[in-house]
Amino acid sequence: MQIVNIAGNLGKDAEFKTTQGGDPFCRFSVAVTTGWGDRKATTWWDVTRWGKNAEKLAPLLTKGTKVAVSGEISTREHEGKTYLQIRADHVTLQGGAQGNTDRGSSTASTPNRQQEQQRGFGSSAGFDGDLDDEVPF
Repeated sequence: MQIVNIAGNLGKDAEFKTTQGGDPFCRFSVAVTTGWGDRKATTWWDVTRWGKNAEKLAPLLTKGTKVAVSGEISTREHEGKTYLQIRADHVTLQGGAQGNTDRGSSTASTPNRQQEQQRGFGSSAGFDGDLDDEVPF
C-alpha cells in the first residue's frame, strides 16, 4: 500500500452517492499546484472518501475549499489518459467558507458553518472523517 498526502483546492463541489449495495461514499477533485512562474503546474487528484461519515463530509466540501488529504494512492487509465486517485483515510479542511476572507475568525458566513465551527470543524479545524466519537450528531 502506498500512502500519499496532498493539499490543494477543490475543483467542484463534492458528490455524495451510495453503491447499489448501499455503501456510502463522497468523491471530489483536488487541484495541487506546484512550482512558480513558468514552472508552475497543477496536478488533479480524484479523491473518494468511503464510509458512513461521507454524507456528513460532502456538504463541507465546496468548490474552492482548501483541503489536505491523506490516503492510499492508485491510478486508472481511460482513453489513453492516466488519472491519479486517492482513497482518503483523512480529510482536513484548511480554509473557511467560500468568500470568507477572515479564516481565523470564530464567526462564519452561514449558520451551518457557525455550527460546524462550534463542533470543531470550522474554518481552520481538521476533519478526519470519524465523527461518531467526536461530535454528537
